[in-house]
Amino acid sequence: MAKILIVDDDQTIGLMLKDILEFSGHEVVASMEPKKTKENIGKHGVELILLDKLISGVDGTDVCKSLKEDEAYSHIPVIMMSALHNVGDICKEAGAVDFLAKPFDMDALLQKIELILEKQPDSSRT
Repeated sequence: MAKILIVDDDQTIGLMLKDILEFSGHEVVASMEPKKTKENIGKHGVELILLDKLISGVDGTDVCKSLKEDEAYSHIPVIMMSALHNVGDICKEAGAVDFLAKPFDMDALLQKIELILEKQPDSSRT
């Protein structure tokens, strides 16, 4: 399964997502520090990112844009999430492959993750 990075400043949501994704067979790293996203990607070999739109005063779309503009990270799919329901298009313009409005259905999230991972080239997942 995939190595997934969750970047969300709501610790409860981060831990819940981590538990559910790990139960589904993924390796998960949760971070509340958006400025350490690139460091966490390199350190943990991240294959997919779940990124909150507003994290500790940082706009997640800026983090997403930065990743997509950097050749070393641009191939990693980002799913953005937010309690703000009208920001999906903004998140996708920043480079996110998908957007989830909080609260979201966990089954829907797991399905999105699997579909996105299946489309990834050079997949070594079993």
